[in-house]
Amino acid sequence: MAIWTPELAGRQGPKYLQIVEALAEDVASGALKPGTRLPPHRALAYGLDVSPNTTQRAYAEAVARALIQGEVGRGTFVRGPADPPRHAGPADMMRPVSGPVDLSRNLPAPGLAAACLTETLSSLAQSSDLRPLVDHQMETALDHHLKAAVDWLGRLDVAAMRDEVVITNGAQHAIFCALMALTRPGDLLLTEELTYAPVMAMADRLGLKRKAVALDHGGLCADALEEVCRGHQVRALYFSPTLQTPTTVTMTRDRREAIVAICRRHSVMMIEDDVFGPLKADRPDPVATLAPESTIYVTSTSKCLAPGLRVGFIRAPAVQAAAIRGAVHLNCWMTPPLMIEIAARWIRDGTADRLTERQREKAGHRQDLARAVFTGADLWADPFGLHLWLRLPADYPADLFKAAADHHGVRIVEGSAFAAESGIRPNAVRLCLGNEAEERRLLSGLRRLKAILDERPRRSELVL
Repeated sequence: MAIWTPELAGRQGPKYLQIVEALAEDVASGALKPGTRLPPHRALAYGLDVSPNTTQRAYAEAVARALIQGEVGRGTFVRGPADPPRHAGPADMMRPVSGPVDLSRNLPAPGLAAACLTETLSSLAQSSDLRPLVDHQMETALDHHLKAAVDWLGRLDVAAMRDEVVITNGAQHAIFCALMALTRPGDLLLTEELTYAPVMAMADRLGLKRKAVALDHGGLCADALEEVCRGHQVRALYFSPTLQTPTTVTMTRDRREAIVAICRRHSVMMIEDDVFGPLKADRPDPVATLAPESTIYVTSTSKCLAPGLRVGFIRAPAVQAAAIRGAVHLNCWMTPPLMIEIAARWIRDGTADRLTERQREKAGHRQDLARAVFTGADLWADPFGLHLWLRLPADYPADLFKAAADHHGVRIVEGSAFAAESGIRPNAVRLCLGNEAEERRLLSGLRRLKAILDERPRRSELVL
């Protein structure tokens, strides 16, 4: 039988997705029968005149879509409808175990919560009355859900009354609702000069003006913040004092107090993103503890328990909390009670504490691996963090480093993706340690990146 070669003429989009689409069509039409052996990805790359990385990405995507499967020592084959997926298991459902090593997604280690979820769902099935979990919730969440939220916030050193708490569909939803409630079109929002990218999109969608505040090795610069506040009418400041994205920096208590003093002096409301806070047990007091009257505090379960458990917690002054609650009702009416019930049970029975501790241990171990690989590199990291900030030599541009990483099958994020203003171009990349399910793949990716850093390939060698 002739070696399969996809027909790509007339297709649009990235080349690797064109290959996947052609493969899917040939499988659906019967042109490729179950069990058909596909060419090695390098041979396919040669036949299509594309990079081997392109065909490797295509095969990885096809594995994720359950179109094909690889067998060690034999090759890659078209799957039949009865073929079990290779390495089927909870950790592999959304995180492929073949193809490019993905260090671009900032997720916690997979699989730690699956067994806990099985027990919780079994317990729920034995409950005498589940009607509240499938019914409409009126003005607020169920009472015991609010109690769990207050308890969890308390463990993070944020005291809260029930009327100060809002439960959301994760931290990103919480931030968006806070911005909806707090601002009006034309208001000025300040962020760190390198920041969580979705916040910039939120601000633009809400018609807000944006301005960046400089960062240094200690986080948000107090002097830079003071200068901006003196020259502009600022409505709100969004920032991440703990395990900042992307730099990993955690502000000292002195720096936090300086930021609070400036915001109080200029009547600036603070939105404190503490989504990584549960992972760093030794962090200074949250800003919300220092200035509860002018802080909207945001955290969630996604980084410390499980990324699919989309439950966010807000603590805000009562007036702002009521407005944020209204924003939740406006854009999704209510947060799903069943999802919150799982989080509440885990908070109540200690599962949340155990899972958080396991994530800390996992993060610490992977940080140790990364530091051992990147000996001598300009690496910003934290023992409790899920990501690294690798600063590159001045004569090695970040876009070239990323191109080399892509070429060698490692996905990373260039520092400019976090720039709050167009003129900010950090010569650095973010590396995430939690997304890869298998430690061997993580190590392989890190070692490839270190080799790229040491060898510095020329741009002409990386044409795909």
